[in-house]
Amino acid sequence: MKQTLYSVAAALLTSSAIAAPIITERQAAVTDADILQYALTVRPSAPPARLEHLENVFYKGGISKMPESEFLAAGFTSAYYSNLKYIAHDEESHVELLTSALTAAGAKPVAACEYDFPYTDPKTFVSLASILEGVGTSAYLGAAGLISSKAYLGVAGSILVTEALHTSLQRFNIAEIGPANPYGTGLGLNPVYSLAAPFITSCPSTNIALPVKAFPALTAKQGEPTSEGITFAFGVDGTLPSTYFVTFVSGLDTTSVVPTEAGGIITAVVPTTAMGQAYAFITSTNVTTTLTDPVVLFGPAIVEVTPPSPTFDISEQ
Repeated sequence: MKQTLYSVAAALLTSSAIAAPIITERQAAVTDADILQYALTVRPSAPPARLEHLENVFYKGGISKMPESEFLAAGFTSAYYSNLKYIAHDEESHVELLTSALTAAGAKPVAACEYDFPYTDPKTFVSLASILEGVGTSAYLGAAGLISSKAYLGVAGSILVTEALHTSLQRFNIAEIGPANPYGTGLGLNPVYSLAAPFITSCPSTNIALPVKAFPALTAKQGEPTSEGITFAFGVDGTLPSTYFVTFVSGLDTTSVVPTEAGGIITAVVPTTAMGQAYAFITSTNVTTTLTDPVVLFGPAIVEVTPPSPTFDISEQ
């Protein structure tokens, strides 16, 4: 089931370079208002305000199309379905809060776009929910450093905590490790925008342009989840330079791997630093610190990596 959903998601993300122009791009300095608009529009796509619209529509659509009985028949519990309704409530509350904050700041909040989500039943819905929540959590964490207002930062941090709870809940219910990484994985505006755009079919023409751009797509070419030390395959629709790297971003770690290429398929060994929902990029350089946009050639691709068995010293206090 997980392999099927991840394959669908990967196929959708391949179209990001085509879908991205649906949201008007504006390359300029990022302001606090931009970050709130971003969160509101597409959680997995532009500043946090845009992200909340996407999740709000996603959860309400799933609940309205599939009654509790279908979730029970698919193996989920009544307790999970109850939690699902709480998540829908949370997302609506986030939209209302961000809308109010933007209005109070004298900005016009962006309206919800039209979306297309590839779930067909409760199992694919929950699997996609796990992916979207993971990207949304990464979006808030990545945007935090761009917020100058302490008041806005406090609000974003509060929402981030809730989104992380959503992520763990969804991961647990598709038999993934909830706390798969000791640390959250932050993503910048452009990588998040690149991931979210394929789910957006149209946006109101009155929505403001955002200071974001989409990268050319990187596609996972095999089933998931995978694990450290496993050779993983990727594909791109474009020309690669003579020298490049597959760079994995996971938790606080950024690790570049020298790839091999044959027949248009790029392969790279998953590093030990990758755990949980990791992100892979094709980069022009060996990245040893924080990944920055200028070195990104393709990506990101979502790679689910099963973490190793936990270890700890029971005597350490």
